Amino acid sequence: MRVILLAVLALAASAVNAQTYPSKPVKLVVPFPAGSATDQIARVLGQQLQEGLGQPFVVENKPGAQGSIAASEVARAAPDGYTLMVGTNTPLAANPSLFKKLSYDPVKDFAPVARLGTISFMIMVRPDFPAKDLKEFLSYSRNNPGKLSAGYGSAGSQVSQAMLRAMGKIEFIDVPYKGLPQAITDVLGGQISFTFADLANALAQIKGGKLRGIAVTSQKRSALAPDVPAIAEELPGYELIAWFALVAPANTPAPIVARLHETTVKSLAKPEVKARFEALGTDVGPMNPAELGGFIRSEMDKWAKMAKAAGIQPE
Repeated sequence: MRVILLAVLALAASAVNAQTYPSKPVKLVVPFPAGSATDQIARVLGQQLQEGLGQPFVVENKPGAQGSIAASEVARAAPDGYTLMVGTNTPLAANPSLFKKLSYDPVKDFAPVARLGTISFMIMVRPDFPAKDLKEFLSYSRNNPGKLSAGYGSAGSQVSQAMLRAMGKIEFIDVPYKGLPQAITDVLGGQISFTFADLANALAQIKGGKLRGIAVTSQKRSALAPDVPAIAEELPGYELIAWFALVAPANTPAPIVARLHETTVKSLAKPEVKARFEALGTDVGPMNPAELGGFIRSEMDKWAKMAKAAGIQPE
């Protein structure tokens, strides 16, 4: 009887907390640097949550170790709804296949709140790169084995590179970065030959005329860059799509998760938010907590298979 009473009291306390939540600023941890696609998505979401829930949602960037540093911090945070993570497929699905040891478990240590959207990547080179299109790029790479270098700053970009190497039968040097903005900077400076940039950053570089797009990782061409071919046009079967999701520490009260989810989904349905996501190369694609939980588990299997097929050895 005492156990039942305690359970009832705990549920009542959670309901009260949810009614008053949030009563202070909320921290949105981003596992990649400022300027990354994840950072930009988080800032759009944070503004919407602030307007919907009446408290500041403050973005805090914690880059490094393919998002593992941020994920570990959020996993250890108090499950009270005041520390959240805008994560991606990298820390939430791919890292178990990229690292021999992780200090967190993507399934056990997080309470899924909502999937936000999906995005693809684009091979980016300097305007003076010798190859002008995808076919020339593959030919040039094959004729210059080991002479090109490619920078990655996320699982999406790392696996994209490994798949290109395996399926295209080409060889180049991998260069790791804390995030894609740094890799893009080094392509601009000529320190590396190319990178797989998320569409948010790729489209901005193309618009500014600073870099040139060679191909996208989606199965078909993107409506946002219809003149840039899909890698699959030359390498059939090539496809890689990344995604963004909002998660909380495990054991965050269900009513708080529900309130966050409801506010997030209402925000994603706004035409102006969809337009801002589209400008970042992202398609809105919400999921509820249960759907997201199942999706993350299936994505862990998917990324494990892709990493193995691409020949990636866990570090």
